[in-house]
Amino acid sequence: MHTRTLGRTGRPVSVIGLGTWQLGADWGEVDEADALAVLDAAHEVGVTFFDTADVYGDGRSESLIGRWLVANPDSGVTVATKMGRRMPQEHENYSLEHFRAWTERSRANLGVDTLDLVQLHCPPTSVYSDDRVFDALDTLVDEGAIANYGVSVEKVEEALTAIARPHVASVQIILNAFRLKPLDEVLPAARAAGVGIIARVPLASGLLSGRYTLDTQFAANDHRTYNRHGESFDVGETFSGVDYATGVRAAGEFSELARAAAPDATAAQVALAWIAAQDGVSSVIPGARNPEQAHANAAAGALELPAGFDDSVRALYDREIRAQVHERW
Repeated sequence: MHTRTLGRTGRPVSVIGLGTWQLGADWGEVDEADALAVLDAAHEVGVTFFDTADVYGDGRSESLIGRWLVANPDSGVTVATKMGRRMPQEHENYSLEHFRAWTERSRANLGVDTLDLVQLHCPPTSVYSDDRVFDALDTLVDEGAIANYGVSVEKVEEALTAIARPHVASVQIILNAFRLKPLDEVLPAARAAGVGIIARVPLASGLLSGRYTLDTQFAANDHRTYNRHGESFDVGETFSGVDYATGVRAAGEFSELARAAAPDATAAQVALAWIAAQDGVSSVIPGARNPEQAHANAAAGALELPAGFDDSVRALYDREIRAQVHERW
């Protein structure tokens, strides 16, 4: 597994990390034994970066990682969590008082004195321009509650505003073959500033695995059912904001390109490897519901794609996807 430095944290992390939203909620049921097995499997194949949030299962994801950390005290894993969505998404709720309460809860869930990396969890756009918010985050660093802070964003404009902040260590953003806009400005700006880029939703909620059809059914408690039109949170988090029928059709074309580029790899592995190859990406964070998926995802970290594949991805995006998503986020 290749490692890269996670921006201003200075920490080495695996280029393929592990997203753990699915271990908490919103992707159907994952029992505790299976969740811990996923963490074990990811680590045994070189994953050293886990991404979670305080609202994933109302702290379940954090708590499971905390149990795993106790059992693996010398793992070398960097854990990134997020805060800000335990209250209504109003600018004034992003305060030092609330930050202290939220980070105290996350520290207890994870069983650590100092959180490795805390990210603002897709707050209102105005938050990124508020000096007081970032002064409060600096205070948490000074107090030892957190070692580093970053942001998780919905929009390119939010990412660029955050990158200009002197102490923002990382930016987490949706980046995949169906969401190319961050390549234009965000990755170059992050490289220039020394800010890490964490690529989330790398498989467009599973579309880019090529396994879904128009008849595929998802559980009622899976966001791919209940948030398909943005009913509960930003629609861009579900299938990257792409209309499902369009996504299925484009994913079929992507799978054909993937087979031609890497006949011995899956479409999902090719999709992850393509993101990892983008200059400026620190870590890609696919989720996994079982050890087999964790192993397969990690293998993408060593996959080399042929010259010309990037052009094919961009052409597919321009033809099928751009009109739906490019100007929205």
